[in-house]
Amino acid sequence: MLTHPTLDDTAVTSLVADATAAPSMHNAQPWHFAYSRASRTMLLSADLDRAMPLADPTTRGLHLGCGAALLNLRAAAAHAGHRTATTLLPAPHTPTLLASVRLDVPHEPLDVALSGLHPAIADRHTSRHPFTERRIPDSLRAALVEAAAREGARLAFLTTPHREAVLDLILHAEGYDRMDDGRDAEQRRWTRDASAEAPGDGIPEYAFGPAKCGGAAPVRDFAGRRTVPGRAYADFEKRPQLASLSTTRDGPADWLRAGQALQRVLLLATRQGLASSFATQPLEWPDLRWLLRDPLSGTGYVQMILRLGYGPQGPRTPRRPVDEVLTITA
Repeated sequence: MLTHPTLDDTAVTSLVADATAAPSMHNAQPWHFAYSRASRTMLLSADLDRAMPLADPTTRGLHLGCGAALLNLRAAAAHAGHRTATTLLPAPHTPTLLASVRLDVPHEPLDVALSGLHPAIADRHTSRHPFTERRIPDSLRAALVEAAAREGARLAFLTTPHREAVLDLILHAEGYDRMDDGRDAEQRRWTRDASAEAPGDGIPEYAFGPAKCGGAAPVRDFAGRRTVPGRAYADFEKRPQLASLSTTRDGPADWLRAGQALQRVLLLATRQGLASSFATQPLEWPDLRWLLRDPLSGTGYVQMILRLGYGPQGPRTPRRPVDEVLTITA
């Protein structure tokens, strides 16, 4: 007789705490979880109050963050011994309901590989610091590509001249952002002054990283137009190691798959000693996003540009209390 791991309210809360360690656009954490004890099912919904109408009008980025949280939930469940069955967009007429995860489904296999990534959930942080020039070994690159493929996405490390073209697009996007008052205000809503009372979301000043004074690495500067007193300056890597994450289609289910693939890649990278950050700026401008595609293959829809390398792990950023994002019902 198959026995199930303990799944009381404390265990459910622990699963959701792991899920919410995922990255999200501007650390807005745009998710809500609802657990039914009777059906042993977790529902993941989008919190549209945390959407960004200017930078993310289609909610593509919001879906990526929720997909990353979904992957964390699956990894935490597998680590605890739960066999899960996940359905994306289970209620087509309720688009904010993004996924359902049934726990302890008898005939589902236990995802051992995903369980092995669980320890990285607490260690993964976005690093806006300089990385070294040390090249990621081909074997590790291949493993990261495979991790993305397991979730239905394609990871491709950029080579010149495509990498140089992408770096130019990132610079263009940064210029657009600086000139857009609305987007500047939207970003500022999610940045936190060091002296302010620490809320459970957004990007606090201590996580901005140093201001860039040299190097080619793309690092989003959350200081925006303002000056942060006492902020350090640093040279970043000259040859940043960038990878694009893409999907064959470009709808909400694809965005959720991309988010899961992104987080699976990030957890494996973290376990293997890599630091990571994102270059989302050109993805937020439709005309630039289209140009991010590989000029040789010309296929797929780019969902994320990743910067990977060897360097300091970023600081832990705040998280909302679990009781704000979890509802448990009978």
